[in-house]
Amino acid sequence: MSRSGTETLLAVSAGQTQELETTVETLSVLTRTNTGLQYKKMKLENPPTLASELTSLPVTSWRRFARDLHDGRIEQICILSDVERMKCEAEELKQLVAEGVDALSAKSKKERFDEQSWDSLKSSPFYEVLREHRDVLPDDIPAELPQDKGVQHEIDLVPGTKYCVTRQWPLPRDQVKAMGDFFESRRKAG
Repeated sequence: MSRSGTETLLAVSAGQTQELETTVETLSVLTRTNTGLQYKKMKLENPPTLASELTSLPVTSWRRFARDLHDGRIEQICILSDVERMKCEAEELKQLVAEGVDALSAKSKKERFDEQSWDSLKSSPFYEVLREHRDVLPDDIPAELPQDKGVQHEIDLVPGTKYCVTRQWPLPRDQVKAMGDFFESRRKAG
């Protein structure tokens, strides 16, 4: 696929001449037809350059796009974009990431968690919902996660067993036998 072109068009409306900057892309596209592969030239005026723009077009929905991609009707996806804009956006992203790392290292853990107190959340639009569920949210957010205490419970998944038991301690052998006998009698009774 090759592309070229940016044209400046003149528009005349109500006796006034306006200069409109319109991007016209000329694409040489290789398409599959019944007779084989053929090159076609296409002119696109102000083509979409972002995935969100492509999928918001009236003829392209995510569902249709996914179906066509799955069925093999779409073999390749090309997003046309301005190289300079992409470079600028990449630089901005790098700068934001660098600033974020510096900002995180500058603050202590305690300062970051203090920013999440009930008083600081009052300006949040979710404050009322959070207050409704305050019984499951801690009053003070710990600066660090508690130390891992290891496995809290066992799940008996031994191949060939009749059932799976989730427990925090092993059952006495006589209780296991009584439970096994109970389920066996239920199975025989139908």
